[in-house]
Amino acid sequence: MSMALLDQASTRPPAPEPEPRLRRLAAGVRRHRARIVRGVVVAGGLSLGGWMAAAELPGAPFLAIDDIVVHGNEHLSAGEVLALMPGLRGASILSADLDDRRRRLSASPWLTGGTLRRRLPSTIEVFVTERRPVALARFGGRLFLLDASGVVVDGYGPRFAHLDFPIVDGLEKGGGGRASVVDPERMALAARLLAELAGQPDVLAAVSQIDVADPGNAVVLLDDDVVLLQLGAERFLPRLRLYAELAPLLREAVRDIDEVDLRFDPRVYVRGRGPAGGEDPVRSRPVAGVADAAATGRPGAAFALQR
Repeated sequence: MSMALLDQASTRPPAPEPEPRLRRLAAGVRRHRARIVRGVVVAGGLSLGGWMAAAELPGAPFLAIDDIVVHGNEHLSAGEVLALMPGLRGASILSADLDDRRRRLSASPWLTGGTLRRRLPSTIEVFVTERRPVALARFGGRLFLLDASGVVVDGYGPRFAHLDFPIVDGLEKGGGGRASVVDPERMALAARLLAELAGQPDVLAAVSQIDVADPGNAVVLLDDDVVLLQLGAERFLPRLRLYAELAPLLREAVRDIDEVDLRFDPRVYVRGRGPAGGEDPVRSRPVAGVADAAATGRPGAAFALQR
C-alpha cells in the first residue's frame, strides 16, 4: 500500500462509541438470553431426571407390599380372604391392580363384596362384607349354611359347631343325592320366612326345623315342642306369635296336639293324636278366652277355633 493511502486512512476520525444506555441494554439482552438457555437446560435435566425416577419408582423395594390387613371378616379367616387374591404380597403398591383383586373377592359365596385401599408405603387394607348365615339347609343328608336370602354359603362342619340354627328340609326336588336339584319356589319360600324372622332374633332362635316340601306352605317345629305349625306362605311372624299366645289354651282343649294350621286367619285348626297315635275324633266345645267355631269338616281338622 502506498504511503499516501496510509496517510489518508490514518487521518479518518474514529468510529463513535455507542451511548452508555445502549451498552447497558445490549448487556441486559445477553444476560436474559443466557438465563433462558440455563433455564431450558435445567428444566430439561429435571424433566429427564423426573421421568427416570418415575419409571424406576414403582419397582422401589420400599414400595413392595409386605402387609395386608383384613377388616370385617367374622367366619372367614384372614388367610382365606388372602387366598382369594394371590400375587398381591410383594407386588408394587403403586402398580398393583386392586380392581381385579376386588372382583376376585366376590367369587367367595361368603362375601357380598369388598374394597381395597393403599396405605403407603407398603400396606394394603382389605374391607369385606360377609353374608350372615341364619339356617342350615339339608341336602341329601348333608348340612349347609344358608343366609336369609336363600344363598348356600358353605358346608356345615366342626368349625361351625357353635352356630345354633334351624334346619331347613324339603328344598330338593327329586329323590335327593347327587342328582337332586334345589327347587327355586321352595328356596324362595324358605328365604322369605328366614328374612322375616331375621328381624326378630328371639323368634328365629326358637325355631328348630322348617319344612318347605310344599312350596305354598312352610311347616315349622319349635324348640322343646312336638307340634307342627303350618304357616302358609306369608305372615310368618304374626302366625308364630298367635300360636305362642294360644298354645296354653289349645293344650287344655286338645289332647296330644299333632299339628296346628295357622294359614286361615283368623281361624286356627288343631289336629290331635288319639290314644294309639291316631287322630282324635272331630269335636267342638267352648274354650276359655277364645270364641268357639264348629269344625268345618276340613279333612284332618280335630278342632277349629276363631279368635
